[in-house]
Amino acid sequence: MSKRHSAKYKIDRRMGENIWGRPKSPVNSRSYGPGQHGQRRKSKVSDFGLQLRAKQKLKGYYGNLTEKQFSRTYTEAARRKGNTAENLVGLLEARLDAVVYRAKFVPTVFAARQFVNHGHVLVNGKRVNIASYRVKAGDVVSVREKSRNMALVLEALSSGERDTPDYITVDARHMAATFVRAPELAEVPYPVKMEPNLVVEFYAS
Repeated sequence: MSKRHSAKYKIDRRMGENIWGRPKSPVNSRSYGPGQHGQRRKSKVSDFGLQLRAKQKLKGYYGNLTEKQFSRTYTEAARRKGNTAENLVGLLEARLDAVVYRAKFVPTVFAARQFVNHGHVLVNGKRVNIASYRVKAGDVVSVREKSRNMALVLEALSSGERDTPDYITVDARHMAATFVRAPELAEVPYPVKMEPNLVVEFYAS
């Protein structure tokens, strides 16, 4: 098992939830956490513990985000007008790797980051290889012509495992997706309940 697969399975087990909704998640057969102490009886979690867990779950969902990247995104969300929790989700969904994942060009968030880093993605016709690049409303994200026959891409596009959300329109024939607008929390197809309001409390405390 690769390091990346091992890491994402560990996140699922630690959270006790299948946070990407994948059929192969170990949580589907073992709901307890990883390691020798994973089956211990769960004690009552404090408010701080709930907030920390909410932050780890949301951060973990978007792949290999560092604490620095995530906290910087929170700071930007707090600086903007409106609801900070909604802003946070909107900013996370505007990441280029998240858009590539939502458009079903790749099967996982982890694969999306690698796909972008390896230069397979164009934004408005120009190559962008920074996964954290923030896509704006109206931007067109597409797969480079040379990369369109990759097994990874063809498999993801033909998969019925996920649906494309309303805030992204996809032209499967040209392997292009338009980021229509930043979504609200209720529109984001998280397989599990995300609580960005608790993340806001975590950073505000």
